[in-house]
Amino acid sequence: MNSDQFEGKWKQIKGQAKQKWGELTDDELDQIDGKREELIGKIQERYGIEKEEASKQVSQFEETCHC
Repeated sequence: MNSDQFEGKWKQIKGQAKQKWGELTDDELDQIDGKREELIGKIQERYGIEKEEASKQVSQFEETCHC
């Protein structure tokens, strides 16, 4: 899924993102609004992981999300 598709389907997949990264708040997910780089940054910040790992998690999420 490319960035435009990810952003376009964000409202549909936001709940799945909340399940995967439960420490992200609804407000944070609303602010992210489907922007991949912002999601990566929030995951990095909230979970204290490297950008590469956060990016890997988002890529895996994109491959497995039901959208």
